[in-house]
This record gives sequence, C-alpha cells and structure tokens, in this order.
Amino acid sequence: MALQEFTFAIGNTTQTVSLPTEHISDVMEGKHIPPVDVKEATIDCMRHPIGSAPLQDKVQSGDKVCLVVADVTRSWNRSHEFIRYILDELNLGGVPDKDIYIVFAQGSHRPQTPEEDEIVCGKDVLDRVRTYQHDCQDPTLVDFGTTTMGTPLKLNRHVVDADKVILIDGITTHLFAGFGGGRKLILPGVAGYETIQRNHCHALAEKVGGGINPHTRSLLIDHNPLNDDMVEACRKINPCFLVHSVINADGKICRMVGGDWYEAWRKGTEAVFDIQRVPMKQKADVVFACAGGYPSDVSLYQGSKCYDPADMAVKDGGIVIAIMEARDMKEPAAYMGSFKYDTMEDMETALRKEFTIPFFVAYNLFCLAHRCTVILVTLPRNFDDIRRTGQIPVATVAEAWDLAQKKLQEQGKTDYTINIMPHCTKVVPVLQQ
Repeated sequence: MALQEFTFAIGNTTQTVSLPTEHISDVMEGKHIPPVDVKEATIDCMRHPIGSAPLQDKVQSGDKVCLVVADVTRSWNRSHEFIRYILDELNLGGVPDKDIYIVFAQGSHRPQTPEEDEIVCGKDVLDRVRTYQHDCQDPTLVDFGTTTMGTPLKLNRHVVDADKVILIDGITTHLFAGFGGGRKLILPGVAGYETIQRNHCHALAEKVGGGINPHTRSLLIDHNPLNDDMVEACRKINPCFLVHSVINADGKICRMVGGDWYEAWRKGTEAVFDIQRVPMKQKADVVFACAGGYPSDVSLYQGSKCYDPADMAVKDGGIVIAIMEARDMKEPAAYMGSFKYDTMEDMETALRKEFTIPFFVAYNLFCLAHRCTVILVTLPRNFDDIRRTGQIPVATVAEAWDLAQKKLQEQGKTDYTINIMPHCTKVVPVLQQ
C-alpha cells in the first residue's frame, strides 16, 4: 500500500501523518489571489460602482452622512485601510468632515474601547469625524413596527436621522446568514436586542426539536428567511451606498466593491465564493480539517470555523478529524459555557430562549458531533472540556488516524475515501457537477 505523508499546522508547530494514497479523494487548498493597491481599488469602486451612480453624485452639500461601520469583531476586513478614502470622496462631493459621523455596528456586542475604535478606523479618521457606539438596549431606538417575518424592528436613531447612510464592512461566508456584510450592518448591526434575538432565531427550525433551519446555512442567500428579514430591515434605511472589502487567504484586501447596498453586496458575495470555492469529487468517509495553526486555532471558538467546511466535505455518519491546538480553550466563556446539555433538544430549547452567536456556534458543533464521529487533535489539557462538546480528544494526528481506521474496520469499510483540507477555514468545498 503506497503511503503519502501530510503535514498539518497546529499552534506554532506541525504534525505529520501517512495516509494511503489510493484512498485519498481530494486535497483542497484555497486559490492564491494577489492583494490590491487599497487606495486605488477603493477610489475605483466609488467612482465606477455597481448598480449606482458614483458616490460623489449620491451626496450633496448640507447632507448629514452616517457611516455604519462594522465593529472590532470584524477587524479582519481591514477597514482602517480604506475608510479615509471614503471621507475624502465625500469631501469631494461637497460634504465636509463636520457633517460626517460613524456609528459602529455592534449588534448586541459591548461598547468598543478607544483602542478598538482605532483598530477599526485608524487614528486619522477618528481625528476627523465623530463616532457613536451602538447600544442595542438604548431606549431611544426608533420603532419601525414588525417585519413580514414578525420581527419587532427597532433601529439606531443616529442612523435613522441621517440624510445619507453608507455601509462599510468586508464580505465573507457566514454560518447562518449565507454571507456577512451588507444588510447585516443594519440588522443585527444597529438593531435592538429583541430585534436581533427574533431575527437570529430564524436560524432554527420552526418547531422545537427541528434543529437548525436547513435554509439558513453558509452560502445560502435566496429563500433564507433570516437573510430575507435582514434585507427588509435594511430597506427601511435604504442606504445610499456600500463600500466593502474582499479578503484573500493571506488576510489581505484583494478586491473592493462599491455601489448599491444590495447589488454591490451580491456581486461581492460572488467574488468571495469564486475565491474560496474548491471543487471536490465527492463527500468522503473521512475528512481531515485543519484550522491552519496559530492564530486560527488559538481557541476552540476561533477554530470552530473549520467545522462547517468539514461538514460540507464528509458523508453523513462519517468521520471528521479536526486539528487545532486551542491553547486558550476556555475563551470565550459564553461559548464553552454552552456545552452543559445532555441532548440536542435541551440545548436547542435553551438557545431559543437566549440566542447568542457563541451559543449557536456551540450548538452547531454539538449537532455535528451527534451526526458524525468528530475526533479533535488538541492539547491534552483540553481533553475534559472537549469531551463535553461531544468530540473525541486525542493528542496527535497519527493517533486520530489510528482511531479512525478502527472505526472504519468496525463498519466493514475497505473502500473508504479521504478528503483533506490543510487550511480548512479558507476553503468552501463544492461538489463537481
């Protein structure tokens, strides 16, 4: 039997394993997309926008312009590199800095520190314009009644009162909204707490016990009720423009999209999908899903982004071998504290009562660990915590493969297949048509 050696990053080190060549179906790596000149790309997307007149033509002297900017939890979008050029373009359109302000789209997150404001915007921008922290519990939120989906809609007054609103973020895949960015800057970004809760609960099936809504998954936009709700909320504000980044596998800006808040965003999602999608021949019996080493695997929560691509690449009832060091295993407490339920139904019932993103991400993993055998290669000190999640902890990739082979033998599978994703968080496996 011919063997092929594979090396996986874990923390700041690596581990190797030898796998039978004839059983390997696909080795999936992301595409190399070069970075762009950020200034040039940002100016170009504002002057040659998608589905819109140029930004300079969308504003005029006397307008009060609100920039709704994704908060520090989305700092991967590198907004600090391009917001200054948006301000400059507004100035050229007749709007001075004194008539421009920023509202951070924090959803239900805590207020940012001054240091975090600078991470998001850059000091030069903070020196030029006013900023406001969104508070989802603010009693002055503006009531827009209810959406078609029955969501009570309350939005930030600073955003509602602006003459013109511009959405600023980056676009990537999203676990239940299909893709991030765009309409998410309004809901959940600048929405009330109850609004966010009711919207996010559409990620679950209509009835308790139904688990995750199959229409609310990564890549799914059309007929996604959670997305539809967000779009309806965004239409209430009807932003005049959008400027978003697209990030390559190295964490650099490789494209800027600008224009109509919906059309430009949709074009951006197509670009993200084109960059991240990797063809695969088939779903496999065994999937190796490596988070890619530090910092991508600094915690189980951070590394959890590898479970969704793994789920796309494994057969029902198959084996997932996830690889992440998780040196900060206890962080965040809200995530690890969610693994305290004996059954999926108990966990789902609690999630419906108090929906949070960390809780949902934990529930998603809990469901996967009940559908498939999930073996996690991690630090031995994490083993007790890992068992609570439904996963089987091991210390090495070789040990994980030995365990997987025993399970395959127990199932009588001799013609098994293997899919391998050395940098799982940077790819979207797509079945070849």
